[in-house]
Amino acid sequence: MLFITNRSPMGSMNADLTKEVPYEFDLDNNAAGKHLFFCRRDGSENYSEIGSEKLMNELNAGKEKQILFFIHGFSNLPEPDIFPRAQQLQSLLDAETAGVREIRVLPLIWPCDNDMGIVQDYWDDQKSADHSAASMSRLLQKFMAWRHELGEDKQCMKRMNILAHSMGNRVLRETIRAWNKYDLASGVPMLFRNTFLMAADVVNETLEYGQSGELICHASRNVVVYHASDDLALRASKVSNLKNKIASRRLGHTGPENMENAPKNIYAVDCDDFNNSYDYPKGHSYFLDDGKGNPGEVFKHMYKALKTGRVDVGNNIQRCLILEK
Repeated sequence: MLFITNRSPMGSMNADLTKEVPYEFDLDNNAAGKHLFFCRRDGSENYSEIGSEKLMNELNAGKEKQILFFIHGFSNLPEPDIFPRAQQLQSLLDAETAGVREIRVLPLIWPCDNDMGIVQDYWDDQKSADHSAASMSRLLQKFMAWRHELGEDKQCMKRMNILAHSMGNRVLRETIRAWNKYDLASGVPMLFRNTFLMAADVVNETLEYGQSGELICHASRNVVVYHASDDLALRASKVSNLKNKIASRRLGHTGPENMENAPKNIYAVDCDDFNNSYDYPKGHSYFLDDGKGNPGEVFKHMYKALKTGRVDVGNNIQRCLILEK
């Protein structure tokens, strides 16, 4: 599995990116690095840095028609959290096409904390999420150049999609804001076909006009918000934010605060009927299987959007759906 990270490695950095070298995560260092590392995972704890050109050429040469970037949530480490989850997502996607890979999952790994205590982790991870924007925005610029500025033999015409889970939505939001501020002259281009905001740990008005997440909508054809009011992880997040005098509900709890004040390409999907049965007791990671190895309702809903480029909500005027088990 290919992946991209701004986590600094153990030891010195690779000076010759024409050569593959072993890569080892420094899990005790949660500083958001200014460098990006383009890597491959060959197995648990077995990683190599291969460089951006080789990674992008491998993506381009693959037979997949689409790429799905996956940004993980807070307090997630490469093993046993991020890679097994990304591999499960890849397996579910492959099963939909009888093992013929049409969508490639590409994890984007930012530096979560490795210390004890959820509240301490939470605030350290918020800082890392914000500081990751500088390097991750350069990644978006690289992909734009790859798609539009290189010669015809190097351009990638695959469709791009992104799935951000939990605090990964904060990484995505701040990344696009930094990209717009430092790299773009005339607004954010539509880079993503579908953007899935899963159990988003950001304020619930963030996508509205003039708010910090509006640019996510500019960068996407479709923005799908999956939320559940009894997500216990987000309930703890709200309590943590209240301690710092931030009194706003989370997007992953309620969905968008006011759909009328937000761009028209946003869709809200209520997952309250099953999130806890899929991920007991937290009800936070409910986008993969149903807890029994079968594709879950959120996964099936996402896959339909990936396949068609359209979001099934039943009522395109209200743009809201209650997803049933």
